[in-house]
Amino acid sequence: MVARFFVPDLTPEAGALVSLPAEVAHHALRVLRLRAGAPVVVFDGRGGEWHGVLEPVGRDAARVRLEAFEPVSRELPFSVTLGQALLPAERMDWAIQKAVELGAARIVPLVTARTQTGGALERGARKQMHWQRVAVAAVQQCARTVVPEVARPCHWREWMEDVRTNHPEAHRWLLAPQGVPLSRLPPPSRPVIVLVGPEGGWSAEELSEAERIGVERIGLGPRILRSETAAAAVLAMMQALWGDR
Repeated sequence: MVARFFVPDLTPEAGALVSLPAEVAHHALRVLRLRAGAPVVVFDGRGGEWHGVLEPVGRDAARVRLEAFEPVSRELPFSVTLGQALLPAERMDWAIQKAVELGAARIVPLVTARTQTGGALERGARKQMHWQRVAVAAVQQCARTVVPEVARPCHWREWMEDVRTNHPEAHRWLLAPQGVPLSRLPPPSRPVIVLVGPEGGWSAEELSEAERIGVERIGLGPRILRSETAAAAVLAMMQALWGDR
């Protein structure tokens, strides 16, 4: 498998020499042990990818000579924003990683009534940077060419007001018991916003508020899933039902 690297600032021109960021160069040279002339793929996260060859520069730096651009897209045919209730550190990383692999275009970490925040709001900027790195690593692995945004964590009510005001055209779905089975819904004709609650589930007030602003309750079956499993499951079902044709 050809190694893929995210390089935010590419010179989009065949023959150009693109320096790899320090941590990317370290990974290429020290972890993957790539040598001069190794074929690689680089992308800037805005769509498409460049094929090129690696050129080490000393022991700890490397650059790529761009050869050919491929305007490939591996995105779902509809945009999905995942509103994911905050989870403990490693489980949140896993949820974000799998959401990216399964096609989410944006991920918004949410503080809900039953969320254990672990200080995530106070450390919002640092947490966002960490989660964005998780997303980049997942994109490199799964061969997407667009890097999803991971937003700063915010309160559920604050985000729902933003959704109601600024995204009235979107399909708005919330995972909850007794929801309409996803398989009964028609293929999305507009962007999708799907909300996944915390381990303790949604509060009665949250469910009532979601219904008031037109959020549809959907379900995945009779079994109770962990929050991160539910997020991966709903994205996988969307992909199987309506995506990647």
